[in-house]
This record gives sequence, C-alpha cells and structure tokens, in this order.
Amino acid sequence: METERGVILEEIAMYEDEPADLVDDVFAEHFFGDTPLGRPILGTTDTIKALSRERIAEQYRDAYVPSELIVTAAGSLDHESVVEQVRSMFANRLGAAGDARPSRPRGAGEPVRTFGGTVVQPRETEQAHIILGSEGLTRTDPRWHALRLLSAALGGGMSSRLFQEVREKRGLAYAVHAYHTAYADTGTFQIYAGCLPEKADEVIGVCRDELAKVAASGITPEELTRAKGQIQGAMVLGSEGTNARMGRLLAHELTQPRHFSIDEDLALFDAVTLDDVAGVAAELLARPRALAVIGPYAADRTF
Repeated sequence: METERGVILEEIAMYEDEPADLVDDVFAEHFFGDTPLGRPILGTTDTIKALSRERIAEQYRDAYVPSELIVTAAGSLDHESVVEQVRSMFANRLGAAGDARPSRPRGAGEPVRTFGGTVVQPRETEQAHIILGSEGLTRTDPRWHALRLLSAALGGGMSSRLFQEVREKRGLAYAVHAYHTAYADTGTFQIYAGCLPEKADEVIGVCRDELAKVAASGITPEELTRAKGQIQGAMVLGSEGTNARMGRLLAHELTQPRHFSIDEDLALFDAVTLDDVAGVAAELLARPRALAVIGPYAADRTF
C-alpha cells in the first residue's frame, strides 16, 4: 500500500513538472469549478496521502463488479471461447442469479455550468503555456464529426490554419494546436500554445483573430479536404492494430448507443459539408471563452 502510494505521488510530482500537461488541469479546474470534470484524474498530493486501505478496498468492492466491467478483445479469437473464459473467471462475483446485465451508456443530464475569464498560475518557466477554450459538444451530438473536422482544420497539424498563422508566418510559437473533448453532459473546444513569455499576448491575439474569421466565414474547401484525409487516414491506419481495435470496441460500448464500423465512421466524415462545419464554427467559436496560463507572470496578469 505505502509503496503503491509512493509511486502515485511520484507520478503526480512528475506530471506537475510538465506545465504543457498541467495547464490542461488548470484550465479544467477554472472552467468547470468544483465538479468532477474540474478535478485532476490523478488526484492531488493531499487526496492521495489521505486515502486509507479501507477506503481503497471499499471502492474496489463497489466498482469492480460485473455490471460495471467491460471486457473487450481483438485478434484471432473465438467469441464463445472468450465469453466462457470470462464467465469462468468472474463466476464467484456473478451472484446467485449467475448473470449481470451491464449498465447502459450514460446519457446527457443537467447542463454543466462553466466559468469564463482568466486564470494564471505563476511559475518560473522558460515558456508560457496557454489554453484558450470554450464549451464544446457532447459525445453523442450529431455534429460531432463536423466539430472534429473543424478542430483538424484549425489546429490539427502542420497544414492547419493556426500552425501556419502562429508558427510558420510569424514564428510566435513552437507548438500550437486545437483539440476537443466530449463528455456525456458537455464538452470543450480548446487551443493550446507554448511560446516565449513576452509573446503570449500576441499569440493569444492571433488565435482570437483566426477563431473570429472561421466563426464568420467557416473553412475553405481545401481545408475540409485536408482535414478529412488526415482523420480518415489515421482511422484506417489505426485499425490495423489489435490494441486500437480493442480500444475502439471499448469506447463504443462505454459511450455510444451502438457499435459503428470503420466504414460507417468513414462515411459519416465523408458526408460532412462546408455548411455543416460553418454552422458548428459559428455557434461554438462565438461562445464565451476561458483562458488558462502557466508562466512567469503575476497571478493577476491580464492578457
């Protein structure tokens, strides 16, 4: 127990030494406040130290039960054989009925409150680490594929708009990208940039300008074509590995009403039009934003 606790505390310390990663937690804590979405997955030094053996055993008894577990497998397998092996392994936990129906994927609940404004975590870093973000879409929103293409066109690679405008044309930042996260009740759309501290205001200004342009006019046909090729190519290549196939099965079982084949997903991306992306951009990129910054600034610094 003490050895495992020490390993986790070491992982937390290492994570907190990586401001490019830590700024995500700073943003989430500010944006979602004191809610589960606002708390770090790893926990904190204080919460880990406070865990007792009894509390961990209680969590294990409550959470690691057949109705809360999903077993996925991929490869050269016989389905019935895998089912029988799993049934045998969990026989002593199935109870008298000999069965356990899985919980349904969690659906959308009450709207999640979010907070705008700026939060600065002062730290003597060589770079400023910035996240500019707003509320996104839930994981079952039918516009999810359009949002993913918008994210790729804006900041999904070296040909993306933000990479070209911030890094290539102006040399303001080494790293800049856009990404989104989808939950059952809400989502986020975020931009990350790492730059010299004295360039932070300019970087944020360029990002805001580009977001305003896309909100007003959408993306170009060329940007849409590149985004589709990038995402679909990665999906096909990723499906060649058994680990990726297993992860895909797990994600669909946990979060979707049914399983989608690779061909279905590819077709859904193909079906997205410029108007679809423009509609998502007009709504999401005009939403109130929050800003999180880690760098050598005072806590009340404005940007």
